[in-house]
Parts: sequence; structure tokens; C-alpha cells
Amino acid sequence: MDNQNSSPLLGDRYQLQVSLGTGGMAVVYQAWDLRLERPVAIKVLREDFSSNDGFRERFRQEAKAAANLSHPNIVTVHDFGLDRDRLYIVMEYVPGTDLKTMIKARGEFSIDEAIPLMVQACAGIGYAHRAGFVHCDVKPHNMLVTPDQRLKVTDFGIARALASIQPDEKYDVVWGSPQYFSPEQASGQAPLPSSDVYSLGVILYEMLTGRLPFISDDPGELARMHRETAPIPPRTFNPAIPQALERILLKVLSKEPAGRYRTADQFGRILLNFSQSADPYAANIPPLTSQPTPPTRPNIIAQPSAPPPASTSDTSPNRPVVIPFPGPPPVVEGEPGIDFDWGTISLALLALIAAGGLIPFWLYVWFTLNPPR
Repeated sequence: MDNQNSSPLLGDRYQLQVSLGTGGMAVVYQAWDLRLERPVAIKVLREDFSSNDGFRERFRQEAKAAANLSHPNIVTVHDFGLDRDRLYIVMEYVPGTDLKTMIKARGEFSIDEAIPLMVQACAGIGYAHRAGFVHCDVKPHNMLVTPDQRLKVTDFGIARALASIQPDEKYDVVWGSPQYFSPEQASGQAPLPSSDVYSLGVILYEMLTGRLPFISDDPGELARMHRETAPIPPRTFNPAIPQALERILLKVLSKEPAGRYRTADQFGRILLNFSQSADPYAANIPPLTSQPTPPTRPNIIAQPSAPPPASTSDTSPNRPVVIPFPGPPPVVEGEPGIDFDWGTISLALLALIAAGGLIPFWLYVWFTLNPPR
């Protein structure tokens, strides 16, 4: 790094301004892109990660793939590089705070507060699932919420890159955070899209109850609880949670991947359908418009459906932004299921009558040629 105007300069382009946070694997800075003259967020990885040649190559591959994800609920990756043996990744700057900080400050969220945010998280992660991505480290720390309640998911690909090194750290960074990872991740298995769904369920449980479903200071004990211990029903801590929503949460927290919703899209649609009767924002989602299918990655399950665009019909800063999911059109109550074409039916009946009228004529011809003896 060099100095320019007494501020560190990264990659001869990005002027670091202030530290936004420090984690076990990186430091995040707010910075200024001197070339494009815009604010950005930069994550600078620890030196021991950056010095590993295998990790450098995996990080490069994952950063390139993550840069192809374009969705209103995903933090966009702009650039990545290496400066004085320190790997860094450049992302869009998102004003606001992370969801974990909000949970610590608020405790329990109301249903109307929690569901719109979780639907947005499902929309972003579901888009990534359709593109062939499994996030691997879904947690509220990786979800940024803007002042107008737009939620954006970040850190796609970093956990996958970290999985290539330091297996002794798998509880912390390789297979996700122990408070939020799935039973199969706790067993050391490769994550699936349904693993991300489990982690989303843990986050929603925490938002609605103000506590995690499994609590321990020992990462190994947390892993065992995820694998073996049934979560306490969330209504035990918050009786205001509807029974239907509790059933959804307990399904998402199933120990077996097959017992959950298969992708974040499916989970999001379930939550959206649940909220429509009570949430006026969810009940007035504008019609879907077309959007290009996300680029797919090989060797990971992907779905071909196109991601939905963000709703732009209301720019009120206090209105939660709910992203609709692709799916079949709604059925309007009282509307017939089949639209009959009466003209075609009438022509078919006339043809049947005409054919029936020829039967006596053909009988006359038959008996004329073959008189009875």
C-alpha cells in the first residue's frame, strides 16, 4: 500500500478511508475508487490466507464467479486483486448495518418486520442457487440492511475458497459459522442449497425469538446439537408466532436435507404466501417482468428459471422492499379453471350431427348391394 493524501492506497486505485469492521479472516474498509469516483467497500484478507498459493487461485476463481451475480438482494462484486501480498475484494458500498447488529439491538422482531427481510434474503440466495452457487456461510453478519429496509447478502464464494485450506478451522470459517451451519456442514460434508435454507431458518428463528435455537460456547458441542438435538419450538419463547409459521420453521430446521425446502426460492415462496394475508406490502406485489437467467456454474445443482426484478412501484423510505419469486400465476377465486372456445365446440357438434345423418344412407347402400336371402 502507498500513501496519497495521508490515506493508504490499495492497488493504485482504491483510497482506504475508514475501517468498517474486523473479523476472523479479514478487515473491511470503506474506500474511494479514484478511477470511477465512487464509494466502495473493500475486504482485505489476512496475510496467512493471502500467502497460500492454492487459496489465491481458488479465491480468484470464486471472486470471478461471484462477480457474475447481479441481483438487487446481493452485494455486487466489482474487483479483486493482490497488493503487497494481501488479497482483497472490492464490492459495492451498502449504507446501513448488518442484520446481526440489528438483532442484538432489537431482540425480537415482529412478524411484519422479520418476514419481508427474510423474503429478500431468500430471493438473493435463491438467485445464487439457480446460478449454481451454494453460499456455505449464511449468517446475519453477511446480510446488510439499508435505511430503506433493502437487504443485501454478501460474501459469496469466500467460504468456498477458504474450504481449500486449514481444515482445522472448519468450525470458524471453512464450513460456516457454528451457530448457523447445517447438520451436514457440522458433519464435515459438502454444503447443499438446502444447507443454506437451514441457515436461513436459524436466522429467522433468532429474529422471531431473540435467541438462537442452539447455544453453546464450544463449537464442537454446537456441531453436535445441530446434528442431533431437536430445536425448542419457537412459540415457547414467543407465543405471538402463528402455529403455521412455527411449522414452517421446524420443517426448515430438519436434520435431514430432504426434510427441508430444497432451495431458498422455495422457502421464500412459502414465507411470501404466508405473509400475503397479513402484510399489505406482500399482498400488492407488482407483476413480474422478464430478466436474464443468471450465469450458471458447472458441477453444482442449478435451476433454469429466471430471477425476478426488484419492485420499484413505491419508493417510500419506510416501506420494506419485498422481491417476488418466479412461479405460476395466482388463481383468482371464482375464476373458471378452463376457458372454453364455444365456436370450436359448436363446429364439432355440427360435424358430429352431419356424420350421424349419413348412417341411414350407408345402410341403404349396403342392403342394396347385399340383399338378404
